[in-house]
Amino acid sequence: MQYRRFGRTGLDMPIFSCGGMRYQYKWQDVPLGEIPADNQENLEATIHRALELGINHIETARGYGSSEVQLGQILPTLPRDRFIMQTKVVPNPDPQVFRDKLETSLQRLQLDYIDILGIHGINTDEIIEDTVRPGGCLDVAREYQKQGRIGHIGFSTHGPTDVIVRAIETDQFDYVNLHWYYINQLNWPAIAAAKRHDMGVFIISPSDKGGMLYQPPQKLVDLCAPLSPMVFNDLFCLSHGQVHTLSLGAARPSDFDEHLKVLPLLDRADTLLPPILARLEEAAIAILGETWYKTWRFGLPTPEMTPGNINIPTILWLRNLVLAYDLIEYGKKRYNLIGNGGHWFPGQKAKDLERFDFAPCLANSPHAEVIPDLLRETEEMLGGEEVKRLSQS
Repeated sequence: MQYRRFGRTGLDMPIFSCGGMRYQYKWQDVPLGEIPADNQENLEATIHRALELGINHIETARGYGSSEVQLGQILPTLPRDRFIMQTKVVPNPDPQVFRDKLETSLQRLQLDYIDILGIHGINTDEIIEDTVRPGGCLDVAREYQKQGRIGHIGFSTHGPTDVIVRAIETDQFDYVNLHWYYINQLNWPAIAAAKRHDMGVFIISPSDKGGMLYQPPQKLVDLCAPLSPMVFNDLFCLSHGQVHTLSLGAARPSDFDEHLKVLPLLDRADTLLPPILARLEEAAIAILGETWYKTWRFGLPTPEMTPGNINIPTILWLRNLVLAYDLIEYGKKRYNLIGNGGHWFPGQKAKDLERFDFAPCLANSPHAEVIPDLLRETEEMLGGEEVKRLSQS
């Protein structure tokens, strides 16, 4: 395993983290006695395998159902200096609610302290302000930090880039969990801001949210050869030194195996990546056209500025991925989350378009005339049964 300094925390962070949202029994809290023995055995085998590999950062959240209570059955049996423990707790306008959830997390993990706490889901300016205000959730976390029960405090986010940057620029956090990978590089300005503030950078779900790369379409397999899409994406992310760790949401011990193939390739990224990147770009241009490929995002409104709250940028992005790389199942899954995720996945799908006049909100787009038809096409291509976030399941 290789390690990188996790910003101003000073922690030696493995470049892969053992994310805790795939091996738990349920997405709801359940009594320990209801957890099947084979599920607990699998979770414990996954943790042991991670530690054997040097993946000593274990990450979970209060919102991950039975994950914390199940980890609490194995972590206290391990030497405490063998692992870095992180959990995350959603902020609340009532700091007492946050305090209660934080206390629940610590009790379920059965540890004297956790190395890292994440304020989970700083996705809007209102949440930033409510979190960092005097007496807010951050102050509660600081109390636990002074007691020695929490080491470092950061935040996780699914929010837009400008919101993430504003949260970083409060200079109140030691690290950030955010999305950034080959198919979605919008958050690079946030990573650059984190670098300026010497914050740790943790990439959320690069294999799942980065394209469901554990079951890639053949076209993507061919374009990424000689690497698998998963190894390519890992190498792409880790070739940027500003990125410190990638979360691997392992469901079983063997889920680490493909990722390990990137370790001997890290010092060859400069030669391995350029031809793959060129092929991916050429394939997209061949299908989408060069003008669209290079300018499609220009002048697009946010959902808040769009009639019907339709999330035009995300819908067009998914259309691009489906057409360019055959990411059909990924496109359907992400598209049908729209409208069901609140501030975690904002806006609405492209339904009932005839009700709206998009001309004013698309006035700055070079593609204003064709976008309504493309939205309609995407709804026909990807629309279907609504999908909930995993934590809502």
